[in-house]
Amino acid sequence: MKILAIETSTPASSVALGEDDTLVAMSVHVDRRGHVEFLASAIDFCFARAGWKPSDLELVAVDVGPGPYTGLRAGIATAQGIAAAVGVPIVTVGSLTALALRAATGRRRIWPVIDVRRGQVAVASYRPLPGGVVADTSPEIVTPEEFAAMLAAEPEDSLLVGEWHVLPEGLMRGLHRVKTGRPRYPSADVLLEIAALRAANDDFAGAEEIRPLYLREPDAAINWTDFREEGVWPGAPS
Repeated sequence: MKILAIETSTPASSVALGEDDTLVAMSVHVDRRGHVEFLASAIDFCFARAGWKPSDLELVAVDVGPGPYTGLRAGIATAQGIAAAVGVPIVTVGSLTALALRAATGRRRIWPVIDVRRGQVAVASYRPLPGGVVADTSPEIVTPEEFAAMLAAEPEDSLLVGEWHVLPEGLMRGLHRVKTGRPRYPSADVLLEIAALRAANDDFAGAEEIRPLYLREPDAAINWTDFREEGVWPGAPS
């Protein structure tokens, strides 16, 4: 099965083409605000590198978050457009799951971290299993201090992966059962692995699942509420 995977939930956007779970071509670009500009050229590059045409595709995989609003919206819109044009199904993957699956650990509980801005991070807990991981908790958005308290209450050894670098320096001091590691960002080649497995089980996304997992209102909606409550708007006369 020929699969296109699109990852835009963090500053590291990536696009990959794969034959089942075998990587054929991939492009990666790290830019906090360059998701839209990257995607079209990266997809063209991967098709040229693989020698494929869009009509060769049989499946599209996309990361639906958690993550910042703009990146998720760009990736999902692109995936939906291509899938609709070619007439193929979509598989959705969570950013925290993609991070946990690639984490290098044999026994520690895995805590992927995604920076969702405004002083908050998205986290969840995963337990490693032979050949994969299983989620122990649902994704949630917390402050760094709340996350540190969660880790302090965790009785098992833990491994932090993802964007744990955004946590305040010294926040984890004293948490001796907590280690940090890689990967830093989710990647489209991991989406390929997950998509191939789900496709083999006919586990495709329904229309209601192909939506960004924000876990809070988008920034634009929150800002509009603030303006409305204050009785002003951008550019209004004083």
